[in-house]
Amino acid sequence: MNPRRLTPSMSVLVAFEAAARHGSFTKAAEELALTQSAVSRQVQALESLLEVPLFSRDGRHIELTAAGALYHHELAAALARIRNATLQTIAHKAGGGPLHLAVLPTFGSKWLLPRMHDFYASHPGTLVHIHSRIVTSDLSKDTADMHAIICAGTGHWPGYEAHRLLSEKLTVVASPKALPEYGSMSVGDVAQQLLLNVVSRPDAWPEWFEQNGLQQRTMRMGPGFELTAHLIQAVVAGIGIGLVPRILVQDEIQSGELVALFEPVDSGRSYYLAYPSRYQHLPSLQAFSRWLLSIPFPDS
Repeated sequence: MNPRRLTPSMSVLVAFEAAARHGSFTKAAEELALTQSAVSRQVQALESLLEVPLFSRDGRHIELTAAGALYHHELAAALARIRNATLQTIAHKAGGGPLHLAVLPTFGSKWLLPRMHDFYASHPGTLVHIHSRIVTSDLSKDTADMHAIICAGTGHWPGYEAHRLLSEKLTVVASPKALPEYGSMSVGDVAQQLLLNVVSRPDAWPEWFEQNGLQQRTMRMGPGFELTAHLIQAVVAGIGIGLVPRILVQDEIQSGELVALFEPVDSGRSYYLAYPSRYQHLPSLQAFSRWLLSIPFPDS
């Protein structure tokens, strides 16, 4: 197939996207500072190139065809990424530009965001756009549109620079109101409790039971939660007990909403700031990285 057919000119793509978004050649022309007939000709040229009708026309009224709607859905996202990349490149030339940072949802809300005012106080000209992401071991797949990520793992990600922040230690937590006998509980008593879990970490409780010499068949597994924050709220509400990173429940333990039943155990993972090597000289990333790595993390 002719490559030109697969890569239409930017002018016809922009005209089509604007017309599809507005549902009007006239409004698209106003946005693009063109005449209505010029936009119409651009769209017709695109339809001729693709050999597919993108709009059905009834006088001045236009409506996307099924093929046109699908094409617009894909094209709009692609154009948005092109525009965003262009803005970032222009900003980078001027020594600035925003940082798009992916963060584990609960770590972001409970640890990072309360401290971001310190970053902005010392870097008022740098913007950090924070995106919540639950990632797998394949960072390139889950965070392809990000400059950097704060995640948990082993730190071995090909093509990424990784800076260790702190080790992850898991602690069993319970509501003292729902479990008033918590002070006299033994490790073995955990098997009598309803065990809440995060669905992305199905092995957390089985590994804890194994580490403590308990039979996994005695576990009473309770409901699963996509977010650790929701699990923590469920434990506070007295639904069951949870096994969570200690750094994420420090406030609840300090306030007395939750109690830690036993000493934390090392999960074998650590929290990292990681980013593709190609972004290592991005000014906004350098500023954020220096700030984050200067924070004295408690390694517990």
